Amino acid sequence: MHLTPSRLIAVGFLLVILAGAGLLMLPIASRGEPAGFLDALFTSTSATCVTGLVVRDTFTSWTVFGQLVILALIQLGGLGFMTVSTIFFLALRRRIGLRQRMVLAQGLGVSSMSGVVRYVRNVILGTFCVEGAGALILFFRFLPEFGAGTALWYGVFHSISAFCNAGFDILADVSYGGSVARYVTDPVVNLTLMALIVIGSLGFSVWGEIRHTRRFSRLSVYARLVILITLGLIFGGGALFALLEWNNPGTIGNLTPGGKILASLFQSVTLRTAGFASFNQDALTEA
Repeated sequence: MHLTPSRLIAVGFLLVILAGAGLLMLPIASRGEPAGFLDALFTSTSATCVTGLVVRDTFTSWTVFGQLVILALIQLGGLGFMTVSTIFFLALRRRIGLRQRMVLAQGLGVSSMSGVVRYVRNVILGTFCVEGAGALILFFRFLPEFGAGTALWYGVFHSISAFCNAGFDILADVSYGGSVARYVTDPVVNLTLMALIVIGSLGFSVWGEIRHTRRFSRLSVYARLVILITLGLIFGGGALFALLEWNNPGTIGNLTPGGKILASLFQSVTLRTAGFASFNQDALTEA
């Protein structure tokens, strides 16, 4: 059966999700009883589509193997499986044909096939550089608290999860409110995750323009709109959260003024695309 680029992308995502679900059902993937098909399928879908919804806590329910599977699915979903497959084509020095270029262009939302392979190289390199920098910063922040091995794993996992806007976490601090709530006033964790989320959500087409066009006025209309609307939503949303929650003891009411502003900005950033939480969102006021 001949598949159009759009159908090939859809089938590819379906196969990735089913393969991920199969791996998550293995006994080695779970702490305790192996996951059932529905839980594994939901988790695999949420990770591949970088949604962040979970039916099982990522740390307490999945072993390191299971967490690796989830992280691989997040990276696949964030980059796109066709982009990842290109890595293997390039590593094996195989020629990328016209059909593959068509699928790549469609998957990346690029209007032209001209230079698409070079564009993919830049996307891959940029992704690993940004994720690596984020992982390194988080590693040094977690190092005194968890030791080298755990700090490295936490740094890598949360950097990829943030950059791909997935919102999965493995901190398991339910007593603090879940997610990254124990670091609600920590500037290193908050600002690093916020930067990764924003960089990942803007997309490489916008960053490519920023890199080659230093003046804002010379950016394309699309890039300017993305940047202005992103800034407006981040700071506008942060201001509204601070205004509405300033005296709410269930969320930010007990924090210092600086902590309240940081938590409000983090909430505004994470709700746009990511899915982390630095305080109990169930305690938010109705407004």
